[in-house]
Amino acid sequence: MNAREITYALKTGTFTSEELSTIVEAIKYARAELARDVKRSIRVGSLVQFRSNRSGSVYTGTVERIKIKNVLVNTTQGRFNVPATMLELA
Repeated sequence: MNAREITYALKTGTFTSEELSTIVEAIKYARAELARDVKRSIRVGSLVQFRSNRSGSVYTGTVERIKIKNVLVNTTQGRFNVPATMLELA
């Protein structure tokens, strides 16, 4: 099942509130696991890139600090506090 099929099932399905809560918790868990995987694969000094949600620009920089939910990335445009799920190794 791909993302489009899942979205369609959610929009057209008749889920109870409890079922929807279970789905939301599963999505939160999957997102947290993705962030953990990314944080395991990077180290301070790693070269990473991310796309800004505001401008759509792609930034490349080095990891300065790995925090609990975010990563501090130093780029030529400044320092950014980026969610780990938005990072890719450059």
